[in-house]
Amino acid sequence: MSAQTLTGAPAGRRAPVAKLPSLTGLRFFAALFVFLYHFAQFLGPYPPHGPITPFADPHVASHYASVTAGGGFVGVSFFFVLSGFVLTWSARADEPGRAFLRRRMLKIYPTHLVTFAIALMLFASAYTPASISVRNALLLHSFSSDPAAFISVNAPSWTLCCELLFYLLFPLIIRVVRRIPDNRLWIGAASMAAGTLGVALVTQYLVTDTPRTPFIPSLSMTQFWAGYYFPPSRLFEFVLGMLLARMVAAGKWPRVPLGVSAVLMVAGYVVSLHVPYVYRFEAVTLLPIALLICSAASADARGAWTPFGGRVMRWLGDRSFGFYMAQGIVLLYGRHLVGHNHLYGTPTAVAVLIGFVLANLAAGTLLHVCVERPIMRRWARKKAPAAPAPTHVPQSEMEATP
Repeated sequence: MSAQTLTGAPAGRRAPVAKLPSLTGLRFFAALFVFLYHFAQFLGPYPPHGPITPFADPHVASHYASVTAGGGFVGVSFFFVLSGFVLTWSARADEPGRAFLRRRMLKIYPTHLVTFAIALMLFASAYTPASISVRNALLLHSFSSDPAAFISVNAPSWTLCCELLFYLLFPLIIRVVRRIPDNRLWIGAASMAAGTLGVALVTQYLVTDTPRTPFIPSLSMTQFWAGYYFPPSRLFEFVLGMLLARMVAAGKWPRVPLGVSAVLMVAGYVVSLHVPYVYRFEAVTLLPIALLICSAASADARGAWTPFGGRVMRWLGDRSFGFYMAQGIVLLYGRHLVGHNHLYGTPTAVAVLIGFVLANLAAGTLLHVCVERPIMRRWARKKAPAAPAPTHVPQSEMEATP
């Protein structure tokens, strides 16, 4: 099965790209896992460093933290692989690099700057030097190994530093990816997986392991940065996503049922909870993530139903970027509003957790509706010159009009 057979377009014409609603729905689960991971923390990243977890019972808090311990890592890795996949799936060979970059900058920067300004106004200005604030605003802060820089202002924005690097390199990398013969795509994908393992090995054995971080006691802050936050270290995941998109379009990906991929994703996640942290970041869960993305995309391309592609899941997925970007503000400032050191009995703590999820969804919806969507609609694409109205519209074209 080729890209042509997926879309049914004749050779020599640009095929209409098959929509992938299931990947939109899955985006929300990835953002939610990151949120639940952050909500389990016993120590907040910013002063006064009170607990974020609401659970007073230490056993419940510990079990919740254990279950969600890999959620943030899996969610972030999923986003990076998905980014490469979706951009390659929808890429146009005739699109200028400047047009692509303009669209991607409009996608991330407005929401970033809004959440940056809100976080700075509410709490971050009290302890963030102006030089770090500038780097954060420009999405350069994750290139620094200084924890005060890469965990600064609105903490989740560090992933946008990685996305910015991906976007800048995409017009160059896609030229290489398009030249790879179909029968060698597996070699390229295996090389990217090996690259993530190489990052983990370098982080573990070649990067200094002192002083240890209070968030992950088995690692130093330098190791945490080198293996997780440093944008070039995450490039392998993005390029893997690009190769996976080509494999699915070319029919080189085996038809693995989505249910099987979901089960393997859960199994991979459980395994990741029992390996050293440097391998949790990306190496152990990379294959299950690839399976899940490709199975969902293949099902969508065939027109098959999936539980992730319905209207509700698409609605949630559309708000996943805002949901992700709002979480630092909602968790840290919201936790401050209800008392940084205040803990609750288990039933109340569960209600607090649900309340924070809903509050974050509301904040993400506001960002999507008021910032992301109107800006993308207004400026993401250049308006085509108006064509003269036809004197007669064929019936077939009238039926095809949305």
